[in-house]
Amino acid sequence: MIHAFDRYRLDTDTRELQSGDALVSIEPQVFALLRLLIENRERVVSKDEIIERIWGGRIVSESAVASRVKSARRAIGDNGEAQRLIRTIHKLGFRFVGDVASTGAPTAVAMGPADEAHAARVDDQASRPSIAVLPFALVGVAGAYGSIADALPHDLIVELSRLRWLFVIARGSSFQFRGSDAAIERVRTALSVRYCLSGVVEIAQERMTVMVELCDTNDSGIVWSECYRAEVGAVHEVRAEIARSVVNALELQIPANEARRALKSPQNLDAWSAYHLGLHHLYQFSPNGNERATALFEQAIAKEPGFARAYAGLSFAHFESAFLHFADDVSQAADLAHRFAEQSLEHEPLDPFGNLVMGRASWLRGDLEASLPWLDRANELSPSYAQGKYSRAWAGTLIGEGAHGQGLVDAALELSPLDPLLYGMLGVRSFSHMVLDQPAEAAGWADRAARAPRAHPLIELIAAVAHGLNGDHARATFWAQSALKRRPDLKGADFLRAFPFRDPVTRARISRTLDGLSL
Repeated sequence: MIHAFDRYRLDTDTRELQSGDALVSIEPQVFALLRLLIENRERVVSKDEIIERIWGGRIVSESAVASRVKSARRAIGDNGEAQRLIRTIHKLGFRFVGDVASTGAPTAVAMGPADEAHAARVDDQASRPSIAVLPFALVGVAGAYGSIADALPHDLIVELSRLRWLFVIARGSSFQFRGSDAAIERVRTALSVRYCLSGVVEIAQERMTVMVELCDTNDSGIVWSECYRAEVGAVHEVRAEIARSVVNALELQIPANEARRALKSPQNLDAWSAYHLGLHHLYQFSPNGNERATALFEQAIAKEPGFARAYAGLSFAHFESAFLHFADDVSQAADLAHRFAEQSLEHEPLDPFGNLVMGRASWLRGDLEASLPWLDRANELSPSYAQGKYSRAWAGTLIGEGAHGQGLVDAALELSPLDPLLYGMLGVRSFSHMVLDQPAEAAGWADRAARAPRAHPLIELIAAVAHGLNGDHARATFWAQSALKRRPDLKGADFLRAFPFRDPVTRARISRTLDGLSL
């Protein structure tokens, strides 16, 4: 079937869009959207129908739909203001309003099963990661608690749907797979997902054990697994805790696995692969890693200009350059961190990562108070976001909220004990004791921070200050010398600039300690 309109021809057999004699480059999902609208031009097509047809019923954000509509308009010389060919019908959906001449055999439906499967496979390969959460298997005599095997994965679907970077298959589809029907190959073929989360709930006497497993459907390999135990009587209380723990683990494990996949074929990176590989290098916290991460985030943006998370990654990279003095011009790096955070939020205002980097960018301007609303918003959007809790604890503790900061950083540590920013979490825990004038506790946490993976010289300087406040000059000197060996130009002023304690008494005590260490 060929649909001719304006100066364009949409060929459903060859899946091509032509403008005159020239081919128009168009993504498969955008092509499918154009076809859907054109072949149903006599009526309004709702957003729900678009999601069902284009994404196979997956849970996606309204911004994802808006992005595809915007791309479709751009491909046919239209825009959101003119709406010459694709018109937005407020609160109802979209309608194709151009004159169309169709030739060839009529199509029974706008988008058949083969088209939907194709679009889903393209999304699987070239877009964000996707996951199906299956109903858990139940072992033992469950009695009144038998519903937990369905209730817990339902909770996980709800919580995972908060993650703006992850496509989550709706319960109605993923819960079709139980028992022998839940083979990974069948799930991959039927749902076209990249990841599958399954689990087993075992109830024995008064104890409940929940085993959760994340598989990569490409090779059925286990990416991550965990075991949780609780009293049966507390099942409904621990449901939320297990869901939070699993969601936060997937926030780390899926990007790490995506980076490993990208490393195997770096010459064929799509936007999402470049983004995840960028995170891999970013979390090395080294000048070389930061430089490679920056290039990969820029590559992701070049491939997909509306990619909000790539802008957030770029903001984080420039924050790192400014905060750790990787950049020759720290002020310029700070400005770039703020600019790219703004661009991330322009494209996706509800992404927790975008809100987090906007809050962190405010730190570089010395405006801790301005960072708080952004960091609070990041945590409201994703209550299981360990880095969000840690960052809010960082800002709040430096302002003087010692006890509140402890609660937040403890929650972050519980959610993500192997986080790439673990050293920072431990360092903030030390800060909270400094603010509360508890030097012995501050020294203990600071030691853990300085010994954590990827800890940079400023973290070692936290240990030097903490031990100095605790009266242990030998340990303070050890950590100060270690920091200076790694960064000889480090001064006490750099510490107070990086960690601008608001309380004058705390700041004075730290300043005297730094002077005593000749920093």
